[in-house]
Amino acid sequence: MNLLDRMISYVSPSVAVKRELDRKKLKYLNYANHGASFQKNAFKGFKVSNGGAVKDIEDNIEVLRARSRELYMGTPLATGAINKIKTNVVGSGLIPKSSIDADVLGLTREAAEALEKTIEAEFKIWAESTMCDATRTDNFYQLQEQALTSSLINGDCFAVYSYKKRKGELYGLKINLIEGDRVTNPNANMNPNIINGIEYKDGELYAYHVANNHPGDYAVTDFTTVKAYGETSGEKMVLHLYRRERIGQRRGVPLLAPVIEALLNLGRYTTAELTSAVIGSLFTAVIETESEDNDDIFGNEAISEDEQVDKDNENSYELGHGTILELEAGQKMKEINPGRANTGFDLFVKAVAKQVGSAIELPYEVLLSTFEKSYSASRAALLEAWKMFRARRTWMARDFCQPIYEMFLTEAVASGRINAPGFFLDKRIKDAYCKAEWYGPSQGQLDPLKEVMASAKKVEYGFSTYSRETAELTGMNWDHNCARREVENRKIKEGGLDNAT
Repeated sequence: MNLLDRMISYVSPSVAVKRELDRKKLKYLNYANHGASFQKNAFKGFKVSNGGAVKDIEDNIEVLRARSRELYMGTPLATGAINKIKTNVVGSGLIPKSSIDADVLGLTREAAEALEKTIEAEFKIWAESTMCDATRTDNFYQLQEQALTSSLINGDCFAVYSYKKRKGELYGLKINLIEGDRVTNPNANMNPNIINGIEYKDGELYAYHVANNHPGDYAVTDFTTVKAYGETSGEKMVLHLYRRERIGQRRGVPLLAPVIEALLNLGRYTTAELTSAVIGSLFTAVIETESEDNDDIFGNEAISEDEQVDKDNENSYELGHGTILELEAGQKMKEINPGRANTGFDLFVKAVAKQVGSAIELPYEVLLSTFEKSYSASRAALLEAWKMFRARRTWMARDFCQPIYEMFLTEAVASGRINAPGFFLDKRIKDAYCKAEWYGPSQGQLDPLKEVMASAKKVEYGFSTYSRETAELTGMNWDHNCARREVENRKIKEGGLDNAT
């Protein structure tokens, strides 16, 4: 008997009965009377289901993917959101700065720096040429852009390793990007462990089933099964670029999924307003006549057949710029008043942009590239946006760039182009060689002087480094800057410009 029951036993029966009734009423209080209520009018049309990741996400992914692509191709705000994120997260590509762990490897700082430069030089040979691409089309930095754009629009993107050393190439490692649609269930799939093309065995990720062509282009007749991990090496052989929302989720959700309805309606509204504005700009005069002979009407300025959009329809009358429209005898036109553009259009678009921006973590000032407020307000919007950009950059570097970098370094060491003793003997030693920092486009400055002074203070007090601040402010490499400055200073001194005023 719990404490409440013992207390009830000491009171009169009538009081005990009342207490018991009060306790039963608790079932209908708290969330049951608010967010979980079925009685309130606000919730009577609010139908929901308690599905897991498969029912809520996997079963709807094809529709979400198709609608997201349609919005990206035809709705400016959706296009701008995707491109804005792509440009600020990877831009022209994330570049690695080798930062090997000298302490673990027992190297002096000088030896570590020399090895870092060698690694960066070798990676540059591979990354800046098309030898890295299975299709021999793009370099590594262009592949980053494609992979990120695809994952944002479609929800996910896949990258598969392959090895093919073409004539004249130093490295055989190839990256093959695969659009999400191609990873799908094989025809007549009866395996319950395969969902949307991804197979689990004994609760673990096992394989990916890839259609040999895009299902939207041709009928799929053949599939390739790609094991998730190498049978001998145990290394990950497929990179799946997506962000998980639910436990048990296998496929990614497009960035625009939560705002599809808002963007669709905004696109329709924008089209209607543009059409209204165009019609409103067409000044057309209408002449009514009682006579069938209207050849002598002055200033006949009807639209020429070459300019008409509906010339094959005899019953069509078209408006135009400064056009005089003649009606047939007996015909009358009541009114031509297309009105004018909605003066509240801009405010409405901003209101929708705020909601869309909130959902995708992109302040509307950044989404619309409109900074009309104070410096402080604009900077606050940029800082909020860059929290998201940096988070996605970290994710992109961790799940795509770094694994590829490590696979490249494995080939470089195995082929003898980089000397890394112990690389294949100890995972800790291998990780020490593979450490790298990834830098991309700089944030940019609203007030460059203030930004530079703030960076200088962070370096002065040990909160950051010259390399990091150089990359953050300009996107450049501090080591390269130092080497270039050394050359420039020598030229200045040789030219006698160091004493110039």
